[in-house]
Amino acid sequence: MLPPSANGRESPLPQSAHDLAELEATSVAHRSFQWMYVPGLLQTPEYARALMVGGEPEADLSLLNTYVEFRLKRQEVLAGESPPTFHAVIHEAAFHMQFVENGVMRRQIEHLVEMARLPHVHIQLLPFKAALSPATPAAAFILFEAEVPELNTIYVEHPVSSAFLADQAHLAQYGTAFERLTTAALPPIDPDPERESYLRSDSLRLVHHLLYTL
Repeated sequence: MLPPSANGRESPLPQSAHDLAELEATSVAHRSFQWMYVPGLLQTPEYARALMVGGEPEADLSLLNTYVEFRLKRQEVLAGESPPTFHAVIHEAAFHMQFVENGVMRRQIEHLVEMARLPHVHIQLLPFKAALSPATPAAAFILFEAEVPELNTIYVEHPVSSAFLADQAHLAQYGTAFERLTTAALPPIDPDPERESYLRSDSLRLVHHLLYTL
């Protein structure tokens, strides 16, 4: 649900925010690809706020607070009793963008490692030096799988107008694209302390490199 505004009226967030939150709450699996930002459900409060302030520097502070609070409320879906499976592929480029300060990014990356400890959360990084070049849509997207396959939906992000797609052709196209991304990306972050870091060739090794450079 969207948080009410300070005067008790409906939140000023757009209808698409309602629709996205409903999909997140009712789906049994999320498959997300991001190349510019960390996925919303994995963002820290300070990272989310920094992105919003940078994107809308003239926006009213109360409106920015509403957006941040709403994003944090949405994240509760991953901490519920029956959380969906969440599989994200994040391009390395997202961690080199100068949208947030280095300290904010460092804590955001550390948060990703903590989230990867959850058994239903799988996070892969797609490095600049990926061995494969997957043919994928240019825009970030999320493929939501419902209990009833006929309700599966793709959310395609766009700064002006995001889209919700549900026809079989698009579902097949984006499903194939995500499979190619998982193949091209490094194996998921595995925070198991029993594994020697120098033996790793997974996303955690790239995480360590990113943290070192910040």
